[in-house]
Amino acid sequence: MRRVTEQAILPRYRNLAEGEVQDKGGNDPVTIADKESEALLREGLAAIDSSLAFVGEEAAHADPGILERLDRPCWIVDPIDGTRNFAAGQPPFGVIVARADGGEARSGWIYDCLSGRFCVAHMGKGASIDGQDVTSRPTGATPPVAAISLVFMDEARREATKRHVAPNYALVDVPYCAAEQYPRLALGTNDVSIFERTLAWDHAAGVLWLNEAGGMAARPDGSPYRVDEHGRTGLIGAASPSLWEELAGLYSKLD
Repeated sequence: MRRVTEQAILPRYRNLAEGEVQDKGGNDPVTIADKESEALLREGLAAIDSSLAFVGEEAAHADPGILERLDRPCWIVDPIDGTRNFAAGQPPFGVIVARADGGEARSGWIYDCLSGRFCVAHMGKGASIDGQDVTSRPTGATPPVAAISLVFMDEARREATKRHVAPNYALVDVPYCAAEQYPRLALGTNDVSIFERTLAWDHAAGVLWLNEAGGMAARPDGSPYRVDEHGRTGLIGAASPSLWEELAGLYSKLD
């Protein structure tokens, strides 16, 4: 992930030429760096274990049938998470890789391209940052601090969230980057977060990492996040199970 960052991503940072940024639709940009990064990651991960299927964000955009691979042993890759930020020449952005089996993430890696922060988790073995074990901690603020992504909600749900959820929290801006949002939930920066769109390359590694750190990430009804539920929306992340329960109760009023 570090090598790909150095070879394909950072040389393009604040150095994208005209025509090297495209819109996939819905204000969802892709750059030449995303495509080059994914190609290099695919090559490198195949060298580690070629028996796993490959599910990359850009490959799946070109061929949605690739999503069917998520129910088997696979690599899941977001070649640049936070492309909107990257294309605008601002942080944060990162690279996310997960290894999944049976619809569940078994390992996850989140690399911050600018700081070099490296978050790692393996199911049942805890979470770490730069090789040091990490335990999730709330901010301790009253009211709790919430980063709520409204971008992919429809208008009715967006307004309901503003009425029923937002008044109970101190709201902060979302980073438009899951590679940054999940660490914020464990490191005492944010207490809770709501994600409407829950694509596997954005969330597989982060959900595993936060849960292994002692926080909680799950579907609003309490069911585990699965990478193979690629049409399902709604996900809550929190610095602690109690903070998760509080937000889940409020979220239930949106239905």
